[in-house]
Amino acid sequence: MGQPVRDYLLTLCVTAAVTYLLTGPVRKFAIATGAMPEIRARDVHREPTPRLGGIAMFFGLCTGLLVADHLQNLSSVFELSNEPRALLSGAALIWLIGVLDDKFELDALIKLGAQMISAGVMVAQGLTILWLPIPGVGVVSLTPGQGTLLTVALVVVTINAVNFVDGLDGLAAGMVCIAAAAFFLYAYRLWYGYTIEAAAPATLFTAILMGMCLGFLPHNMHPARIFMGDSGSMLIGLILAASAISITGQVDPDALKIFEGSTREATHAALPVFIPLVLPLTIIAIPMADLILAIVRRTWKGQSPFAADRGHLHHRLLEIGHSHSRAVLIMYFWSALIAFGTLAYSVHSASMWIVLGITVLSAIGLVLLLLPRFTPRAPRWAQAVVPPRYRRRKPAPVAEGVGADLTEERVPVPAGLHGATAIGNRERFTDRRKAGTPS
Repeated sequence: MGQPVRDYLLTLCVTAAVTYLLTGPVRKFAIATGAMPEIRARDVHREPTPRLGGIAMFFGLCTGLLVADHLQNLSSVFELSNEPRALLSGAALIWLIGVLDDKFELDALIKLGAQMISAGVMVAQGLTILWLPIPGVGVVSLTPGQGTLLTVALVVVTINAVNFVDGLDGLAAGMVCIAAAAFFLYAYRLWYGYTIEAAAPATLFTAILMGMCLGFLPHNMHPARIFMGDSGSMLIGLILAASAISITGQVDPDALKIFEGSTREATHAALPVFIPLVLPLTIIAIPMADLILAIVRRTWKGQSPFAADRGHLHHRLLEIGHSHSRAVLIMYFWSALIAFGTLAYSVHSASMWIVLGITVLSAIGLVLLLLPRFTPRAPRWAQAVVPPRYRRRKPAPVAEGVGADLTEERVPVPAGLHGATAIGNRERFTDRRKAGTPS
């Protein structure tokens, strides 16, 4: 048991190291080639930032697969399954389209077609959904056509869900890393806990995915020095989808042999165990909710579902009053709560402590989410003992001969990249020169 964990840890660390070391040269390459698009209305940052971070992440993926192929405990994945080659083929195609989009801004329909083709390439090489465990019904076998359609739909939805949350520094990479960590624990439990060999590819994919995200995050945290771009967001979305497809469509639920009786009774009784199988997208519930809300919001306004706007969840957090870093941490919190809460419930469904813990953490998350809306002011008798932020502000005295504009309270606005604001101009406070003071 210890040796496989060390092999996975080695693969993760090598992938993270290669991604981290290559991101710096990739940044210089992006600047030299002009892959620094102009600031758009929906962007949070206010200074041009290079893209193409997906180049470093892709080479991290290739290195991780190469290292795993030469490790004794992981080489069997490449010998017994064609899924690693299928993943690399689909990832190379989607990564190439992403690089072109980061440089030339491709049309949304072209990217959608490339996502479907990438999924088709993986299906043609065996990475597809063969059956689904449905509680109360049993294991339902899918026809090749049904499996292909379901696989393509899962890949396209997951890629776009990850792409939609890639709006703040470090947000997409961190959320995918959290989801991959939860998925890795579940897949590892199936492989070594129940000796199900079919779970091995998903375990390897998620370990490499964690390494890619961890290696890129130091360069992408606020203030970001480089963005992953579509070449990175579509790539990690595809790998996450491939992991879900592998463990959902390739692992036969009957191989678990947890319960006796008919297939229908066993599947119904093992519902907590099958939660990550039946609902693999729960690990990216936040991006998925953002995707659905964006489609509904845009179609309700008569716009195209692909039209960009500033209505995403991370934009709303900034408008509420959260800082850039706090908004990212709140999104991390909710992603971890959903992913690891689902994982814990699948392991110990009978424990009420898990349900109670999830409820308490959800309440804490809700308070953190709405905290800027509730800024209490201490009574006058407690002004001297509370922090300054809770004290009642006194109006500034009006100096003789100075305009009344100076009496206006200076209200800070949410800070963006390098002091730039998320929803206003770069000036943090009201311009004094309007009041007639010397410049």
